[in-house]
Amino acid sequence: MIQPTGMAVLERLGLAERIRREGARVDRLYGTAGPRVVLDVSYAAMAEPGHHGVGIHRACLFDALHDAVAAQGIPVHGGLTIAGSRIDRDKRVLLFEDGRTSGGFDLIVDGLGSRSALAPPTGHELPYGALWASLDWPDACAFDPHSLTQRYQRASKMAGILPLGSGGNGRERAAFFWSLKRSDLASWQQAGLDVWKEEVRQLWPECDPFLAGIGHQRQMTYARYAHRTLADPTAERLIHIGDSWHSASPQLGQGANMALLDAWALSAALARHADIGEALDAAVVSRRRHVRLYQWLTWAFTPIYQSDSRLLPIVRDRIMGPISKLWPIDRFQALLVSGLFGSPLGPLGLESRRR
Repeated sequence: MIQPTGMAVLERLGLAERIRREGARVDRLYGTAGPRVVLDVSYAAMAEPGHHGVGIHRACLFDALHDAVAAQGIPVHGGLTIAGSRIDRDKRVLLFEDGRTSGGFDLIVDGLGSRSALAPPTGHELPYGALWASLDWPDACAFDPHSLTQRYQRASKMAGILPLGSGGNGRERAAFFWSLKRSDLASWQQAGLDVWKEEVRQLWPECDPFLAGIGHQRQMTYARYAHRTLADPTAERLIHIGDSWHSASPQLGQGANMALLDAWALSAALARHADIGEALDAAVVSRRRHVRLYQWLTWAFTPIYQSDSRLLPIVRDRIMGPISKLWPIDRFQALLVSGLFGSPLGPLGLESRRR
């Protein structure tokens, strides 16, 4: 999901209208556990009206950014696997898996993600990940096309549907996801698709039209999640941004948005400081508070929705769910999901445009 924070960056890049056109407007996050409503977050609860999220396929976001790079005439070199980097004659060079070395760079920006070969190992992999599939939105479907909808059984079972928009191709799409422990992945593969579909139907019969679009296990991609934060995301002529600096579970839907904010902060700092080292320090300072805040919040909230705990889901279902509809809890949740909690945009010279 692209949140108002990420959209604030995309507005400045001239890409926001394309993302809105190709994605799906998301006004609400809604989750149930049996008959109980345990998650109900509406962007309309925020003090300033007009905010919303955008569900979009990751490839569409990539294409929009890649097209902008190509339009600037910036060369892109593919087919190389990065194994590391080093300083060579006051420049930083990339080391490739095949033994070759790049030329020297004034600055390397590492956006390779939580398993980046350029970043030191830190943090830990989370026990739960998720299976994901991108599907056509069924014609006969009772789900709200402007809501991220989820169904839970305790915190150990969860299914969800996220509208993705058309990608500019006319046919509306959705992401279907299923929470799954890493240790259970092999068992899921061996059991076969029919066994799994029956398990999903028992949890959430209404999603059967989406299951009809899954014909083989190869349609499902397993995503592994890690919680990690580099103590210092910079080195000489090197900075780590996005998941290379800080990764977490996707429960608060902030990954792409945090990466966009990191990139904007770096760009702004480089424009202000002639010295690269000073620019890197300034970029980190402008982002560190927001990063720490959301890393902590995600760490705290994840076990409520993905864990083996039996107590936390009871607290979620019987206490958090009912009070989430009350002021000011509803406003806090909306701020949290939007990425605007902690007021990250002002220090970066950004503002969120409401539609």
